[in-house]
Amino acid sequence: MLAAAARGLCGAGLSSRLPQTVPFRGSHWQSSLLALRASLPMRAQPKKKKKVDVKREQAQKDRMKKKIKKLERAAPEMIPIEDFVTPLKYSDSNRVRSLPPLSFEETERRVLLLKKWSLFKQKQDKAEKKAIQTLVEAQQEALKELRLESEELYQAAIRRDEGLLPFERDGPNYTPPLPDYDPPEGKCVDITKVYTQ
Repeated sequence: MLAAAARGLCGAGLSSRLPQTVPFRGSHWQSSLLALRASLPMRAQPKKKKKVDVKREQAQKDRMKKKIKKLERAAPEMIPIEDFVTPLKYSDSNRVRSLPPLSFEETERRVLLLKKWSLFKQKQDKAEKKAIQTLVEAQQEALKELRLESEELYQAAIRRDEGLLPFERDGPNYTPPLPDYDPPEGKCVDITKVYTQ
């Protein structure tokens, strides 16, 4: 219908007065009411096919095959585990860390601190031993007095408490070896990871 109206306008000699491109709000790629409605594929130029050089392509395939064969021939290179290998610069026995020299006051302070610490630990050890000795003497004195009172209570007091350490054990104390027993060899499953490049 619009095309017929455009043809009628052209026939009436009004085409010189009309603008060449009339804006159209419907689509961004349609230019005018009077122009042909051509879709984008009709406007685009056909892409030129690239010329394939057969010799060059064959040479590239041959190079790739040679590289693959070379990789297949070479033995897989193991990736070393760096965590278990000590570097040589750290295993040098002559390597000694150089400490800064201490001043006379700092040396004296450290010596006095060490002496005070030794005296403190000696007093602590003596106090612990004295407390244990006092407890043992008090226990022995109490057992003597209990034995004078009642032999039955004394025997009950010195009886071993089986529930103090809850330990149970079943089975023989000693099992003699079988004379004709051949022990099986142990199995070793190697789970070492193998890295290939």
